[in-house]
Amino acid sequence: MTDDATDATPEALASRLGYLLKHVHLRWVEASARALTPFGVDGRELAVLAVLAADRSLSQMEAAARLAVDRTTMVGLVDTLEEKGFVERRRSSRDRRKNIVELTPAGRDRLREAERAREEAERRFLAPLSPSGADQLLRALRTLAAAPRSAD
Repeated sequence: MTDDATDATPEALASRLGYLLKHVHLRWVEASARALTPFGVDGRELAVLAVLAADRSLSQMEAAARLAVDRTTMVGLVDTLEEKGFVERRRSSRDRRKNIVELTPAGRDRLREAERAREEAERRFLAPLSPSGADQLLRALRTLAAAPRSAD
């Protein structure tokens, strides 16, 4: 049971972007985790699987760049996914210093299953918005994510 007094957004914060983004993000992380738990992956691992499902093979560092994660984080994510049997590393035939990371058949299956669950969780999460409102929100977020970073 929740207490409406503790769940309500304080009026002084109701129009602050940082406060709203933080709390919506926390709610999404919880909803996403519930949806993905049965598939043995979290949101970050699912993102790695999605990036690796691209048309061409990626090195570990190329995948890290696409995900905007540092080298150490990427190594940990790939290690975890490799332990779960969802990816495999191999040396690049063109550059022996690079590790190519590819999905295994189990990884492709897991990606397909978990993506369906993620999409359904996203649909439920955005349900308070009209379909056009949800599309507008996603377009606005894509625009902000793609905008050049401010020097400030």
